[in-house]
Amino acid sequence: MKLPSYAKVGGVVALFVAIFLSGMSVKPPRAHANDDDTESRIKIGFAIAPVPLNLAGKNRALVGLGSYIVNAQADCNGCHSHGPATEFAPGGNPYLGQPTKINPATYLGGGRDFGPFPGPSPFALQHLISRNLTPDKTGLPEGGHTFEEFVQIIRTGVDMDHLHPSCTGVPDGTCTPPPFKGDLLLVMPWPIHRNMTDRDLRAIYEYLSAIPCNAGPPAPDPQHNDCE
Repeated sequence: MKLPSYAKVGGVVALFVAIFLSGMSVKPPRAHANDDDTESRIKIGFAIAPVPLNLAGKNRALVGLGSYIVNAQADCNGCHSHGPATEFAPGGNPYLGQPTKINPATYLGGGRDFGPFPGPSPFALQHLISRNLTPDKTGLPEGGHTFEEFVQIIRTGVDMDHLHPSCTGVPDGTCTPPPFKGDLLLVMPWPIHRNMTDRDLRAIYEYLSAIPCNAGPPAPDPQHNDCE
């Protein structure tokens, strides 16, 4: 009388084993090879670079990867162009429902005014202006900074241009009021970017070395870049 019960149990066990084995034989869907590999990011970087690139003497792979980081991840131009009004070329503003087209005339040339820092005050406060990241006549980006200097800037936030010294008296529009430190970049998100790998920073630097010089405003404006 118990034999049919054993048979039922055996049949149920066999069914579960079959289901388990069939589940193991089903392979999870594979990610596409071009979803996240470095070569794909390099290709995308070249495809989205909004300005012509000078690859002479440059590491091509690093330039492409640097473009990917600068243009697809970090949005460097969002701060280092002249501002929202001229960031996009005419007819290329995506926020107006237009196909995105970056304005090459202002690309990474700096000049965006972030307003009086740190905010409303009865005192005259200094305006913080984004820097020109394009190469100068030496071919070095960010106004002639070496790679070692570039790494130091990103890792520590040091302002090597000393454009916003700390106030020693009442703020007068030419200095940074306490408790903020005038020897640091106060808007630049270096506390986030400093976590990048050395290779990523090398790629960004290589890309910035390959873009055209943008003279920016006339000298002696600190955003002016000597292209010749």
